[in-house]
Amino acid sequence: MSDLRKVIIDGNEVEVPGAMTLIQACEVAGIEVPRFCYHERLTIAGNCRMCLVEVVGGPPKPAASCAMQVRDLRPGPEGQPPVVKTNSPMVKKAREGVMEFLLINHPLDCPICDQGGECDLQDQAMAYGVDFSRYREPKRASEDLNLGPLVETHMTRCISCTRCVRFTTEVAGITQMGQTGRGEDSEITSYLGETLESNLQGNIIDLCPVGALVSKPYAFTARPWELTKTETIDVMDALGSNIRVDTKGREVMRILPRNHDGVNEEWISDKTRFVWDGLRRQRLDTPYIRENGKLRKASWGEALAAAAKAMTGKRIAGLVGDLAPVEAVFALKELIESLGGSVECRTDYARLPAGNRGGYAGTATIEDIDSAKMIQLIGTNPRLEAPVLNARLRNAWLKGATIGLVGEAVDLTYDYVHVGTDRAALEELSSKEIGATRDVPSLVIVGQGALQEADGEAVLAHAMKLAANSKSKLMILHTAAARVGAMDVGATTEGGMAAVLDGAEVIYSLGADEVQIGEGAFVIYQGSHGDRGAHRADIILPGAAYTEENGLFVNTEGRPQLAMRAGFAPGEAKENWAILRALSAEIGKTLPYESLAGLRRALVAAHPHLGAVDEVAEKVLTPIKASKMGKATFRNAIKDFYLTNPIARSSALMAELSAQAKARTGGKLAAE
Repeated sequence: MSDLRKVIIDGNEVEVPGAMTLIQACEVAGIEVPRFCYHERLTIAGNCRMCLVEVVGGPPKPAASCAMQVRDLRPGPEGQPPVVKTNSPMVKKAREGVMEFLLINHPLDCPICDQGGECDLQDQAMAYGVDFSRYREPKRASEDLNLGPLVETHMTRCISCTRCVRFTTEVAGITQMGQTGRGEDSEITSYLGETLESNLQGNIIDLCPVGALVSKPYAFTARPWELTKTETIDVMDALGSNIRVDTKGREVMRILPRNHDGVNEEWISDKTRFVWDGLRRQRLDTPYIRENGKLRKASWGEALAAAAKAMTGKRIAGLVGDLAPVEAVFALKELIESLGGSVECRTDYARLPAGNRGGYAGTATIEDIDSAKMIQLIGTNPRLEAPVLNARLRNAWLKGATIGLVGEAVDLTYDYVHVGTDRAALEELSSKEIGATRDVPSLVIVGQGALQEADGEAVLAHAMKLAANSKSKLMILHTAAARVGAMDVGATTEGGMAAVLDGAEVIYSLGADEVQIGEGAFVIYQGSHGDRGAHRADIILPGAAYTEENGLFVNTEGRPQLAMRAGFAPGEAKENWAILRALSAEIGKTLPYESLAGLRRALVAAHPHLGAVDEVAEKVLTPIKASKMGKATFRNAIKDFYLTNPIARSSALMAELSAQAKARTGGKLAAE
């Protein structure tokens, strides 16, 4: 950083890059400047005027600190560093004036407003406002918008900070919101009364500094001070977004994002945010045993005895579902293998190379997208598979990156070069020797849809060849939160799913709901929801969902993260690792740990990189020999974003959103 400038803020001298804005320089100096419209991840609007500061020697009026750069400040008469004041009488008077203007039309809704208790306007009115109002005229009112089933609007409360407009336009990549009118008649609106068509729209609830945009499903259900807040990890996709789960008693009331620059920045997808109503419905809360074709309730002792009897002396296969924590997968693998069986986590038949960590977790990190200048997507639709990652790709595109796609042509919210839809396009791309001429940061991203066909290994080999030729890093974009962790602990079998299921007499399913198990085999299902897996089961052992137990999840880039328990499982449901430990004792093959801590010690001893929580270990890519690919076109792994797992399928809200999405992609209107 050669362009460093000294500036004195409230008597503290700091040295910051000249391109920094004054509001950022104040943060470096540890001084808080109030703001409504400014947000670190959005463009600068400079329209709320709350961040006014005094620039000594500058114009005789306060300056908006969000819109003025440090390099724009003039030095003192003898070359002294410029002086900025954030607490002078001029600034105090300016802030009080701005606050008075903002409150002119803002209704006194605080007692009935969902934002009450965590409202920026409340906090800043207390800290910087005055205790009276000179306004006696009638207040202006605005009509509420219908933005869909997720975001509830109270537009009379709006202070026109335009954060929602900037987010939907810049980050989410949709053009349905904007500001119309001028002066007193200006208002934020959705054009032509459209509802929002994005799976990131819930983030505008967090961005809104007042109660104009609030969560529709959460409305009037709880106050922030009644909630117990737990910092944990999301499992709706393989990104591993950092989230906060807020509970009231035993119920999850809402899910909010946490900031993590290396993973999800501070955004989450709508499925992550609103899936919580699925945690209440269709729950398995007691063991079941199938007798005469019908399931009946049973005690734990009875169910474990029946499962142990069924598993003894039989050929066993263990299947790992998409939402299982690493500890449970490790325990399942140890138990099944002690009985001579085998375990498989690639339940979608993805041809991921076992033991080749660079081949199934890639060599890239999510942050590499930010600096990439060339990005090649293969057989993936990141808008559905990882919406927050797609927002990052869009940001890279806005900064000038060129993005190519081999696969289905879909709307990704940004422009891309469509190379082709089939294997031939990939083969042509991977055969080009461009290594000598290419020396820009680039990335190859391979989706699960590209790896699920019979020639998946050949596709991956060609993707690796393309990455090597273009000096690119490789990213494998997974769709299942449990997949990388399960691959790490070796929950794989030579020959994949076909080999595991072939001749298996007993199948132990650890939440594997995306698999159709044929007739003949005896199925023991351990999971949280009465979904496809439970319908096929002969014995059901109720387990905890991801908010109800501590667990380790490894995200798509190979970063282990800890999910913490926010509540307790309903009824008689137990933690997943504990069920397997109890079952192992019943069978007579007792697993050697009494507690989760003991299990984790055994896990980290066997796989040391899993002990480095929140760190991406160095990954070595072992190239696969490129064999002949088929002729098929690429098909994306996810067709319906809202119904990808048992929790989402149990959510009434996700069902409504899925129906709306289908209706939108239906037949076009006559005018179109």
